[in-house]
Amino acid sequence: MDPLLSRFLAFLDASPTPLHAVHTTAARLTAEGYERIDESAPAFERPPGFRGFVVREGSLFAVRVGTKRPREAGFRVVAAHTDSPNLRVKPNPVLKSNGYVRLGVEPYGGLQIATWVDRDLGLAGAVYVRDGQGFRPVLIDVRRPILRVPTLAIHLNRGVNDDGLKLNKQKELPALFAQEVAAEADPLRALLAAEAAVEPADILTWDLSLYDLVPAALGGANGEFVFSGRLDNLGSCHAGLEALVSAEEAEQTAVLALFDHEEIGSQSHRGADSRALASFLSGVGGADGLEQALARTWLLSSDMAHAIHPAYADKSEPEHAPRMNAGPAIKQNVNVRYTSEGATTAAFVLLCERLGVPYQWYVHRSDLACGSTVGPMLSAQLGVRALDVGNPMLSMHSSREQCGSRDHAHMVKAMTGFFGLV
Repeated sequence: MDPLLSRFLAFLDASPTPLHAVHTTAARLTAEGYERIDESAPAFERPPGFRGFVVREGSLFAVRVGTKRPREAGFRVVAAHTDSPNLRVKPNPVLKSNGYVRLGVEPYGGLQIATWVDRDLGLAGAVYVRDGQGFRPVLIDVRRPILRVPTLAIHLNRGVNDDGLKLNKQKELPALFAQEVAAEADPLRALLAAEAAVEPADILTWDLSLYDLVPAALGGANGEFVFSGRLDNLGSCHAGLEALVSAEEAEQTAVLALFDHEEIGSQSHRGADSRALASFLSGVGGADGLEQALARTWLLSSDMAHAIHPAYADKSEPEHAPRMNAGPAIKQNVNVRYTSEGATTAAFVLLCERLGVPYQWYVHRSDLACGSTVGPMLSAQLGVRALDVGNPMLSMHSSREQCGSRDHAHMVKAMTGFFGLV
C-alpha cells in the first residue's frame, strides 16, 4: 500500500475521538521536531524556522515560522475540524431494567442514528480522576465490542422496511452494555477504573464517545475507496498534518488549525467561533504585528464535500456534482456558507494547475438548505481572505463513511503548495 494511505488509515484508527486525534497529531509533530508551546507564557515573536504547537483538549494549533516575519509575509492557515457526529455517554448513564444494563447516550451533532444500530461499538475518550487536591485526565480507548444498540425483531415491527427505522433518542437509543449482576453497583465505573488504573471512587467524570470498531480499510474492486468512520473530517485533518510536515521552507508562516466542536456550532473556548486561533497567531507572531500579518494572510478551510450519489443523483446540483478520485472540490455559496469567492478561487485554481492537481466544483442545490464549515467564522473574525475545499465522499455523518483513495494525495499536494502560496 502507498505509504501516505497507510499513514492515513492508521491515523483514522488511532483517532476514535477528537482527543485521540489531537494526541496522535501531537505525537507526529513532536517526532518531526515541533515543541509544545505553553499558552500561559508571555507572547513573543518566534524566530524564523521555529516549529511548535498548542493543544486545547480536542483542538490543536501548529506553526512553522517562515523565513520572513509574519508581519512581513503573513500566515498561510489550513483549518479543519477534529469532531464527528456520534453518541456521547451521559454523566449518570447506567440504566438497569429487565435484567440488562444499558448506558444512556446523547446524540452529538447531526448523526444518522440508524447507522449506529446492530454494530459492535467501542468506548473512548477521557476519564477525569482525582490527583491529590486536583484532577487529571486519562485518555482511554476500550477497543473491544462492549456496547450495542440492538434493533427490534421484524416479527415485532412489521412495518420497519416500509416506514423506516425510527428510534426514540431517550428510550430506545441507550446502548446495551451488560447483563445485570445484583452485587455490581456500577459496571461502567468499574470498567473505567480498570482502564485508567485507578480506584472507582477516584473517577470524577468523563468525556466518552461510542465508536464503530471496524478498522479503516481500502475498498472497492480496485482499492479505489476508503471505508472508515470519521472521514468527515479526519480526512482533512490528516491531509493538513501531512502537508505541514512535508512543505518546503517558505517566506510565509505555515499554520495548521484543527478545531473541536464544529459539528455543534463551534461556540466553545476551543471552537472556531472563539478567540482561540487569533490568540495563537498573536502568541507566535507578536501582538503588535498581528494586524499587518493578517492583511497578508490566506485561509484554506478544508471540510469533506458531498460526492454525487448513484442512487440519488437528483439531490446534486447537476453542473457542480463532484466525483470521488477526481480531486478536491472547491465549495462555493453566494450566501457565504462557504468562503470561496473570485479572488481566492482563482488563486487556488492557478495553484492546482501549477501542481498538476485536478480540481472540481461543489455548489449545493438552490432548493436545499446548505451546510457550512469553520471557514466563514474564521474569515470574519480574522478579516482574512479564505477558500473552502473538500474531498468528495458518500455516507456523510454515518457511523461508516466512504471517500476516494486517490483524493487524499491530491489534497495533501494542494495543501503543501498552499503553504508556500505567494
